[in-house]
Amino acid sequence: MSNLTLAVRDSTTMLRRNLLHARRYPSLTLNLLLTPVMLLLLFVYIFGDTMSAGIGDGGADRSQYLAYIVPGILLLTIGGTTIGSAVSVATDMTEGIIARFRTMAIHRSSILFGHVVGSVLQTIVSVVLVGAVGVAMGFRSTDATALEWILAVGLLALVSLALTWIAVGMGLSSPNAEAASNSALPLMILPLLSSAFVPVDAMPGWFRPIAEYQPFTPAIETLRGLLLGSEIGHNGWLAVAWCLALAALGYFWSKSLFVRDPK
Repeated sequence: MSNLTLAVRDSTTMLRRNLLHARRYPSLTLNLLLTPVMLLLLFVYIFGDTMSAGIGDGGADRSQYLAYIVPGILLLTIGGTTIGSAVSVATDMTEGIIARFRTMAIHRSSILFGHVVGSVLQTIVSVVLVGAVGVAMGFRSTDATALEWILAVGLLALVSLALTWIAVGMGLSSPNAEAASNSALPLMILPLLSSAFVPVDAMPGWFRPIAEYQPFTPAIETLRGLLLGSEIGHNGWLAVAWCLALAALGYFWSKSLFVRDPK
């Protein structure tokens, strides 16, 4: 068998292993899903009228704010779900299973690829579930064409891939699962500091660079433009560039950490 065939076969086996773990122990994923759902309910039903009056034309319309906030919540869901990837990788590294895998005749990279692909699939499922909550609350995207929906799904998958590789690197560099969870926390905090809840123009001048020059804001604005028909401008290219840069950084960082001989 060729090296590529072996890598695909072993990666498929590792993917199956990680999906079985996710099915048998769903509590971590469910806990991470709870945060975006609670934020969605809180900001729409408690703050929705006030927030819509502040960012709109002065009228209080909760449905208008729901449409604004859902794209940001979907990106926050991705950031939160990938924390589980960091915890899962750190757990494997500290419980000895990786040491066992190193003694077996399997492709080394397949262990990481199994984690990454499994995490991306779980993230997509999480996004679908949170999106379903948004639809149940009244979110609609009536103006999006089929192509725009395809591009929106592709963007969500690309963001998931990029953040998952970063999370894998965080898990490999952490001494235990608790430290991995803490180190990956910025993946959920950064969306809170973006344009997810209010426009960048409505923020204080000293805070705007923090919200503007980070990966989540252009991704949120691009997704918002695809689903709601708002202006995307240069955000689309920025979002793709951020994703490719983070995916490459996470991949090479994770690979360099994983191939090191254990101490």
